[in-house]
Amino acid sequence: MKQEPHIHELGLLFEEVQLKNVLGDGKTFPDCLPKRALKEINNDYLNERKAPGFDLKKFIESNFSLPRAYSAGYKSDVNKSAKQHIESLWDVLTRQPDEEAGSLLSLPHPYIVPGGRFREIYYWDSYFTMLGLQVSRRTDLIQNMVDNFAYLIGKVGYIPNGNRSYFLGRSQPPFFSLMIKLLREVCSEVGHEDVFIKYLSSLEMEYQFWMKGSGLLNTTIATHDRVVRMPDGSILNRYWDENNTPRPEAFKEDVELSHQSNQKPEVLFRHLRAAAESGWDFSSRWFRDGKDFGSIQTTEIIPVDLNCLLLHLEQTLAEAYRLSGNSTKASDYLSLSAKRKAAITKYCWSEEWKFFFDFDFVKQKQKEHYTLAAAFPLFFEIASPGQAEAVEKILAEKFLKAGGLITTLEFSGQQWDAPNGWAPLQWIVYKGLQKYGLVALAKQLKFNWTNANLKVYQKTGKMTEKYDVYSDLAEASGGEYPNQDGFGWTNGVLLAMLT
Repeated sequence: MKQEPHIHELGLLFEEVQLKNVLGDGKTFPDCLPKRALKEINNDYLNERKAPGFDLKKFIESNFSLPRAYSAGYKSDVNKSAKQHIESLWDVLTRQPDEEAGSLLSLPHPYIVPGGRFREIYYWDSYFTMLGLQVSRRTDLIQNMVDNFAYLIGKVGYIPNGNRSYFLGRSQPPFFSLMIKLLREVCSEVGHEDVFIKYLSSLEMEYQFWMKGSGLLNTTIATHDRVVRMPDGSILNRYWDENNTPRPEAFKEDVELSHQSNQKPEVLFRHLRAAAESGWDFSSRWFRDGKDFGSIQTTEIIPVDLNCLLLHLEQTLAEAYRLSGNSTKASDYLSLSAKRKAAITKYCWSEEWKFFFDFDFVKQKQKEHYTLAAAFPLFFEIASPGQAEAVEKILAEKFLKAGGLITTLEFSGQQWDAPNGWAPLQWIVYKGLQKYGLVALAKQLKFNWTNANLKVYQKTGKMTEKYDVYSDLAEASGGEYPNQDGFGWTNGVLLAMLT
């Protein structure tokens, strides 16, 4: 399967279009469909580019079809309830299987996209979208999306960031095991097999992708791809990307940042891509000094949320092997999950500050950067009751605002920082608090977040990607692109909370 075909086959044309921002959004050109062979287009460009009056935009429009705007004609009706609005949106956000063309990777079944500029399926978004599909009793779409992800695992070896060739090389937070658990809830029988058994091979392949190279680690080799050997010999994970070049969909932004950063370009680009794998692109969470974007150090960090997700994958594999009758493998995975739990507590829990933090394994110290990733040990019931209560206190004192929870305490201008709140993290905190009986803050969070969603909907007729939670009336800003409407995971979490 080819990676980033427009980059490799168009070369200078791709760079000029992106650096000059000819199409207005860096993601548009990688999503275009060529009208003829790329080699022919490139040859014509090289022959014509120096000619008097050459118009680059017209050349692109003549040789490429711009991405289709599926929902351009959709008009929301604020007289409908938010629930009715979202349920009418499911069909608007559904894409049918397409032939593989341009950068799009074909999928065998219909799927939900987030909306706006996000015209393809996204990995971790999909779990939170599925929460809403569960409320809407769209078991068919949940099944289809799980099968699409299993198909990608079989074809690529993992679930990419999204079904685009330019996303190959990285994944996203591994929520596949939670999707399997959700599917099991909504569909107790798939044929005559247990859901866990049916998807066991896919779960195993997902795990092997994240743990690739773990057998190579020793006292002299501490890292390989996504695995890191800690000083005590335990293995934890980090975010990574196979490539160290500018992201095709954000080529201009990455190149410009490389001119401002003190890091070598290939090092910087890997950190940027790894942050894209985290889903938190971008956040001061990944910055060496917590302030300067150019100091981004994603691959040097052990993220607490990633390791909680992989612990859940290990537990799910243990259960799947138990159900399949393989008690040895079940025991092995239970042992791995127990070791990971101990390592998360050792390296990410601060007894001094009573909070969970990411761990900088290069400096061998915690990051001391307050983020909502600290709630993942509650969601997965890794925290002790005392730790959960301590986290709850800080969330209430430092994070809770009129419209929900801020993502971090930093105002960096990045979209995964203050003042923005995001649906998936509100859900993780909400359910995590409930699991420890911390219902007062859970109820307050639910009220603040859903109230903000509903007020913005009444004001604009839209459900948006993120919200400024310092107010219950403000749409969010910051980041590489404008706030997007649609929006898959906001729809899903709102329906789940209202239900």
